[in-house]
Amino acid sequence: MPSLPDPGHWDTVYRDKQPEQVSWFQTDPAMSLELIAAASPRTDDPLIDVGAGASVLVDRLLDRGHTHLSVLDVAESGLAAARDRLGTRGAEVEWIVADLLAWKPPRRYALWHDRAVFHFLTESADRDRYRQVLNQALADGGHAVIGTFAADGPQQCSGLPTARYTPDDLAEQFPGLRVLDSRREEHRTPWDAVQPFTWLLLTR
Repeated sequence: MPSLPDPGHWDTVYRDKQPEQVSWFQTDPAMSLELIAAASPRTDDPLIDVGAGASVLVDRLLDRGHTHLSVLDVAESGLAAARDRLGTRGAEVEWIVADLLAWKPPRRYALWHDRAVFHFLTESADRDRYRQVLNQALADGGHAVIGTFAADGPQQCSGLPTARYTPDDLAEQFPGLRVLDSRREEHRTPWDAVQPFTWLLLTR
């Protein structure tokens, strides 16, 4: 069975560092929010953020009035940090601790967001399984917002190898979906290093 890196790896990361100390931390997930807005989901549409960790994206979506939010991560400690940060608002969110590649979606979602998983899938079998899960989870007419390291992005993250993509290369990974938009983002880490990302907005 394909699987993501040992969840213990990510639990250790979140235990040893504050959320704002990891390279992927963003105080303002502007690109994610722009592409989600471009997909125009209703505020009562079910949305899921996979590989969410302690991301503040869920906070911002709650601020915008979204009421059916799910966040998934293999590391319970990452989700716990986000849940604790939200306080009582955390009760409005579905928290899913799971290995995405072994997860069986219980419902279909209008929007799938991923800024943290796909570029860690360096084996074709893992990418195949990711596509299977995405296809099971995404509603007809739904949208996927997927960000990965760009072709000139880091070859490793958190000590793990990564795959890197141009917009065309990333689009080829999702032959059943249509590209509506592509973007490049130069993410600045908390220590001001630049990590280029490729982003796609896709639809079924």
